[in-house]
Amino acid sequence: MVQNPKIRTPIVCVMGHVDHGKTSLLDRIRGSSVVSSEAGAITQHIGATLVPIESIRSMSGTMEKVLINIPGLLFIDTPGHHAFTTLRARGGALADMAILVVDITQGFQPQTIEALQILRNCKTPFVIAATKIDRIHGWRPFANETFVSSFPKQNDRVKGEVENKTYGIVGKLGELGFSADRFDRVADFQRNLAIVPVSAHTGEGIADLLLVMIGLAQRYMGQELALAVEGPGAGTVLEVKEERGLGTTLDVILYDGTLSIGDEIAVASKDAVLVTKVRSLLKPRPMKEILVEDRFERVKSVAAASGIKVTAPNLEGVIAGSPLFVIRNNREEVESRIIKEMSEIHVNLASDGLVIKADTIGALEALCKELEAKGFGVMRAEVGPVSRHDLIETETIKNPYYRALLCFNTPILPDAADMIKNPLYTQVKVFEGNVIYQLIDQYVAWRDEQKRLAEQKRFEHVVMPAKIRLLPDCVFRQSNPAVVGVRVLGGKLRNDIDLVTPHGKKVGHLKTMQLRGENIREADAGQEVAISIEGATVGRQVNVGDDLFVDIPERHVKVLEREMTKMLNIPAQEVLAEFALMRRREDPFWGK
Repeated sequence: MVQNPKIRTPIVCVMGHVDHGKTSLLDRIRGSSVVSSEAGAITQHIGATLVPIESIRSMSGTMEKVLINIPGLLFIDTPGHHAFTTLRARGGALADMAILVVDITQGFQPQTIEALQILRNCKTPFVIAATKIDRIHGWRPFANETFVSSFPKQNDRVKGEVENKTYGIVGKLGELGFSADRFDRVADFQRNLAIVPVSAHTGEGIADLLLVMIGLAQRYMGQELALAVEGPGAGTVLEVKEERGLGTTLDVILYDGTLSIGDEIAVASKDAVLVTKVRSLLKPRPMKEILVEDRFERVKSVAAASGIKVTAPNLEGVIAGSPLFVIRNNREEVESRIIKEMSEIHVNLASDGLVIKADTIGALEALCKELEAKGFGVMRAEVGPVSRHDLIETETIKNPYYRALLCFNTPILPDAADMIKNPLYTQVKVFEGNVIYQLIDQYVAWRDEQKRLAEQKRFEHVVMPAKIRLLPDCVFRQSNPAVVGVRVLGGKLRNDIDLVTPHGKKVGHLKTMQLRGENIREADAGQEVAISIEGATVGRQVNVGDDLFVDIPERHVKVLEREMTKMLNIPAQEVLAEFALMRRREDPFWGK
């Protein structure tokens, strides 16, 4: 039985590398399938799930005689992709304890180390959940058993594999300054990190993990953290939603104090601090995740820590990610605190960069951080839907490669959508998505294609090097203009260029080309084509078997030699070098 109903529910943050099984682990605990509803099977928002102590007792089957002073655990499932470092830090700061998920078959990844650094900086007690033990080759599953009972039933080879992989994690933690061991070998949990091997697929080890978490909660929260559920509530707005029959609502994690119907609350809106009164409170059923729950229980009051849906007047402009505080005769103090917290949002703006929109502060920070890491500037960053004004502002950006707007998980308003459909109204490229790394990949692909097209357009007017040879028995007209068959020996032959001999003497002007009776604009090395040469007579200026060069203007040679590796293949570079050498015999500084 719970000894004190006023004790605050501990908040547990689930962290780790992408696809190491964080949400799957929670799904096993709560019997849900939130993971299947996430875009790209990667958690994109922080969600909250309350797991009552009765459910933990029934799952573990080993706590009947354990004295428990907490009402349960509130799990926060944080985004796992590396773009969400900021959100994980926000989650880590909010949590009392953490589970760091590590795929036992893959070991530590970059985001695992990131999460460790966050937990170390926040001084957050945590355990390691070594997931996916069922994927070790030869593992015999025993559904929902403890690891302590399942492990001895495995054969010696599997046991050895588990030991090796576990001690691989122990070794890596040692390199990072943490003393760790498998949980059943840890004598002092204050000095040593516990590693709990688990399988979300079979349920093995889940009971052990919950037992260790309860132990941590009782030890750390009982001695070091304030647990009393007293005083005005404080929380974080997870999401702003339009709910049928309710209007605009807030999904909130209440991490301190109490929140009741009729309480005056303050939150951050787009323009200022909003002060309003709680109209109703809707609590998700236990074991259900607040972001996907569709059936709620109406309550008069809620105590920390809880995931709760709040309805109140004028919530339309509230910013997701905003702090929420209950006001108790301290309105000015609360408003100042919210303004201070909102001013500390980490978004580095540049004088030249992209415009980004997102549905939450955390997502905005994460998107900005990821773009910055890839070398892209951000000129404007705002929470909220894409408006006509956003498009007009973006169109004024001078750099054409930044004339794009990235919107993460936020709608495009009708007037903006109409502009986007008609290229006469806006040239801004808009990218939409609900997985940050995919959104950025789309932008990068577009940016690279725009650069390629610009390069192509730029070099369309540059005379390219080419060397040709007049073929025997292919003189179709001797003059006015001369029409002859040639083979392109190297480079790229185009229409409307002058031809010269290997000694630099002008032969005539190549006007048109044909291949199999069809007019063409250019011919590549190895092709045989018919060309017309104005101002030349076969037998005078040129003869069968002669080699000729395209006469490249001096200023074009400078461009070609500077951009050679991008513009020219090896044979074309050789032709250019041969032509330039010919010109430089007369003037050593020609084209330099």
